[in-house]
Amino acid sequence: MSPSPSAEQPPVAARSAYKERLNLPWWLWLAGLVAAALLAVEIWMGASGVRAWLPFAVLVPLTAVGLWWLGRIRVGVADAELRVDDARLPVRFVADVVPLDVAGRREVLGVGADPLAFVVQRPWIGGAVQVILDDPADPTPFWVVSTRHPVELAEAVLTARDALAATHPTAGEPPG
Repeated sequence: MSPSPSAEQPPVAARSAYKERLNLPWWLWLAGLVAAALLAVEIWMGASGVRAWLPFAVLVPLTAVGLWWLGRIRVGVADAELRVDDARLPVRFVADVVPLDVAGRREVLGVGADPLAFVVQRPWIGGAVQVILDDPADPTPFWVVSTRHPVELAEAVLTARDALAATHPTAGEPPG
């Protein structure tokens, strides 16, 4: 018995279509560590004993951990889900995805922003996507997610949604 073609390759929805980590740029790392070192020097101010080394031993590593934590967010499309850090959005609930530049992101998140929207925004990243939802059970109207490649992320989400709809025509319909 020969294996079926689907056994050789994983289904389209199971493959990872997009991955990105929202790291801080090198210049923010440099600015943060220099600021921590300057603060440590201010605390030290020529003192001897514990005050000579403790500010450097505490402030610089804590700043490095804080900067790493700010850049820990991962964005991806895999297994028919949009994944943003720990949040998961099944692509069957996606109505549309709009790539946003800096001005578009500012407009979506500006004065008239919807308070129920799910937002993961990083100010050092210019682009974003707005994922418009079609889920009557969820009050969240849309997601706004920062990304360095808004067009590629939008295409990956829409491709995953279309592939899911092609393989499971009733995936977007409510059970009943």
